[in-house]
Amino acid sequence: MKFGLISTTALVAVLAATSVSAETLRLLTWGGYAPEDVIEVFEAETGHTVEVTTSNNEEMIAKLRATNGGGFDLAQPSQDRITSAQEEFGIYKPIDMSRVEAAQFIPSMLDATAENTTFDGDVYGLPHVWGTSGLIVNRAEAGQVTDYLDLCDASVAGNISYRTARPTLIGFAYSMGLDPFAAYGDVEAYQGILDQVEKTLIECKPNVKTYWSGGDEIKNLLRSGEVTAAMAWDTGGWQLNADNADITFVAPTSGALGWIDTFVLPSRGRADDAAYDWINFVMRPDIAAMVTNSAGNFTAAVDGSEGVSADLKDRYQASYDQSAVDNIKWYPPVPAGLEALEGATLDRIKAAN
Repeated sequence: MKFGLISTTALVAVLAATSVSAETLRLLTWGGYAPEDVIEVFEAETGHTVEVTTSNNEEMIAKLRATNGGGFDLAQPSQDRITSAQEEFGIYKPIDMSRVEAAQFIPSMLDATAENTTFDGDVYGLPHVWGTSGLIVNRAEAGQVTDYLDLCDASVAGNISYRTARPTLIGFAYSMGLDPFAAYGDVEAYQGILDQVEKTLIECKPNVKTYWSGGDEIKNLLRSGEVTAAMAWDTGGWQLNADNADITFVAPTSGALGWIDTFVLPSRGRADDAAYDWINFVMRPDIAAMVTNSAGNFTAAVDGSEGVSADLKDRYQASYDQSAVDNIKWYPPVPAGLEALEGATLDRIKAAN
């Protein structure tokens, strides 16, 4: 009887400890970032449960703002949507790096995200899923196009396309040897860069077949051969490559322009243990590959591409060696007023003859 009493007491203690340590993670994220097969493995390994709400940047901020940072334990806004929201609404809490397995992150992405999400000396974001814009090139017709400025070369006159949007201004600035992100804090210096890019893009107009505005539009232009080189997103280039081996995404020599969706902790989240467990779990190379196969974009996990489907992995590796990854220009938070300057520049470019 004494042995049975001890065994029962021990069992109750184990169950009580499990119930205390297991939490429900309320995850606010993008579609594809928390696939069911990943959730199942996480729940089996940790005892936590996961509740997923899919959203986008604007809705994430609106939901957290409405609850003063409550309702969720982990969210995934893009890195350029963090410090301004924190300054204005106080909806996040700092990352405790002692609880993060930092060695699982690609160092350049971890450093860039830390820099771009630091507010009042604290880091608020960690990198997760990323993507870029750069060049989509028909290598059989325009293999000489390796940087944004090459779109203005006479050899591709009438056969190129890009958007009249801020990524075009930023990309051309870098290709011209300028550093627009470094000028973000100096309105006069930034306007000077925009003026130089404006002149170049006006001179480049005879080369432009059309300005594209939607992903399907530019993919159709490249498929038909009407356009042989364009500034566009990486996933579009890889989708086209599946049908035509000559067309693919090319990381520009001056650097692709990168976005990163992050991990942030809402200020009134109540399951930090589960949140940090999820972060460390999904950054494991085997789990990161499962996320990529679901979302179509790669993650900031070291060796995270190893288990990705062979076709997607081949296309990614053909576009990106490590030097190209390290050369990505990550979008920092946009200071107030700069978008108005960019809009005026784009209007003048569109109106020019």
